[in-house]
Amino acid sequence: MRKTNILLLIISVTLLLFTSCRNDIMDLQPLNKVSSEVLLANEDGIRVYLANLYYQAPFEDFTYNRVGFHTGLVNTVGIHPDAQAGNAVNSEFNHLVDGENFPWWDAGYKFNRDVNLLIREIPNIASLNEEKKNELLSEAHFLRAFGYYALAKRYGGVPIIAEYQEYTSDIESLKVPRSTERDTWDFVMSECDEAIKYLPSTRSGSDSRRATKWAAYALKSRAALHAASVAKYWNKAALSGEAVSQGLVGMDPSLADHYYKLCIEASKAIMDGGVHALYKANPASVDEAIDNLLKLFQDPNVAPEEAILVYGYGKPGSGHSMDFWYNPNQTADGAPHPGRMNPTLELVDMYESYSNPGYDAPIVTTVDGNINDYNGYSKDKSYLYFDTPYDIFKDKDARLWSTVVLPGTEWKGVTINIQAGYIQPDGTPVIEADKASIVVNGVTYHTFGADAWKEYSGFDQQHLAEMTRTGFSFKKFLSPTPVDGNKDLGYSTSDWMEFRYAEILLNYAEAVVESGYTDNNAQSTAKEALNATRKRAGHTTDIPLTLENILRERRVELAFENKRWWDLIRRREFHEVFNNTIQKALCPVLDLQVSPPKYIFVRKYIIRAIPLSFDRRMYYGPIPGIGSNDLIQNPQY
Repeated sequence: MRKTNILLLIISVTLLLFTSCRNDIMDLQPLNKVSSEVLLANEDGIRVYLANLYYQAPFEDFTYNRVGFHTGLVNTVGIHPDAQAGNAVNSEFNHLVDGENFPWWDAGYKFNRDVNLLIREIPNIASLNEEKKNELLSEAHFLRAFGYYALAKRYGGVPIIAEYQEYTSDIESLKVPRSTERDTWDFVMSECDEAIKYLPSTRSGSDSRRATKWAAYALKSRAALHAASVAKYWNKAALSGEAVSQGLVGMDPSLADHYYKLCIEASKAIMDGGVHALYKANPASVDEAIDNLLKLFQDPNVAPEEAILVYGYGKPGSGHSMDFWYNPNQTADGAPHPGRMNPTLELVDMYESYSNPGYDAPIVTTVDGNINDYNGYSKDKSYLYFDTPYDIFKDKDARLWSTVVLPGTEWKGVTINIQAGYIQPDGTPVIEADKASIVVNGVTYHTFGADAWKEYSGFDQQHLAEMTRTGFSFKKFLSPTPVDGNKDLGYSTSDWMEFRYAEILLNYAEAVVESGYTDNNAQSTAKEALNATRKRAGHTTDIPLTLENILRERRVELAFENKRWWDLIRRREFHEVFNNTIQKALCPVLDLQVSPPKYIFVRKYIIRAIPLSFDRRMYYGPIPGIGSNDLIQNPQY
């Protein structure tokens, strides 16, 4: 007789994600333990179980950071993944995470076990007809593919457990060896195919945040691009050891085009599907583009055409902590620890200008145009003058303005004051120094732009945790209206787009260029895809289809969406980007030598920085518990 399987249910998550569940399902006794036969006997019970699975699934959303998933509601000092990958730094800490961060092993196999139980039980659900069973089975395969994708990109080849295991005292019978990395990625591909078979094209109402056929294609697109990149660029950072010799990590470069083709086909299916498209693809002006992009990330529910799969949040108190950690100091809304996300000058330099499309547009601060001197202020340099601290950015891509709080711009009705110091009338620089003031022609000027520390947002070392040290603060995803930071960490309720159409366009373009694929007019289609995201940002001139252009576009379009870390991992670029690297700042300085005073800008290394390097072993994480599970460890752990 089949054993009764006891399930631990997260009822609060159920109510959060699937609000239409009837109250009578909660009347089951005991409330926290329900047999699978009872729970999965009707659609209400199935929805409860699915809610728990979606909660466990590896959505790298607002509550995800270097210590794992669902951690954004605890004191993790606001270490966002992009602050480990070059797009930002934390205001207080210099972290480059090691291979043991971003873990998902125990939780991943707990999730896989729960998915396998659902797959086993689906044929026995008498309340469902065959069509509904097939749809539910495809949804389970999507979740399992999602889980193994998260495992593969962290650990390489992993044990593939595709059937529910009954617990037994015979521990040896439960042990499953690691599959090769190639076989693991192929399992993800096949699971995506099973998901695509019967998932619906659209969902509505309370089901709108469940996977669709297009979500399965999007997962396949992303996973196949990752696998292709690992194969193509394996030799850039090749490892050695038993895991390598047995194929548990690494793949032969000859496999790259196979996975690129799978990415191209999956991406094109979405592009031709007629359901998804870019939100507000053709703005009438740059200002309109900025406004559209702000709205897209503040509330992705306004853009069902772009949002392929959304992870939703509910009422304040059960949400996430983006607003708590990342608002500029001046708009903290009572939160005690704002300002933790400081976008880097390296990122800001990447955004194109409208006057010179197709190229990075580094911020030029001196008459000679030298953008490679980071040694700080010098009286011997001829600096460019600006009337306001944001004039220097005026020609920059709309996505910069919608992603980053620039010095002197307005956010939540407040002018964000980011100033690193001033030049005294006698030429003495007072930059990133102690708080001070000076009177010139009867006007009092303050080092950081104001007297009270709550009236500025940068560079004050007496309040370093709340102050940007790069010259920039963060905007993307944040609520445009006050969020009560006095209450708790989880007071933000903006939703997260796990998959969106712009990523699919860029996946397609990258796969086409990397593989040289030409079938079905792919080269011209890829160029159109590349330029579509730029046109949505207000660009009117097409740029060539090159890998450099695609990678720049990917970085600026997907900034702070937790893609940068994995892009550096899959392309084996991390050890090149972080090789005794110190990240950069842009310091606005008020020059009191001229009348009226004007702003100059100093390109420099960030204050309190240490050189950071990426150890090549970190391309894979360590396998935990090898003393008991008999698995082969990843290289150098």
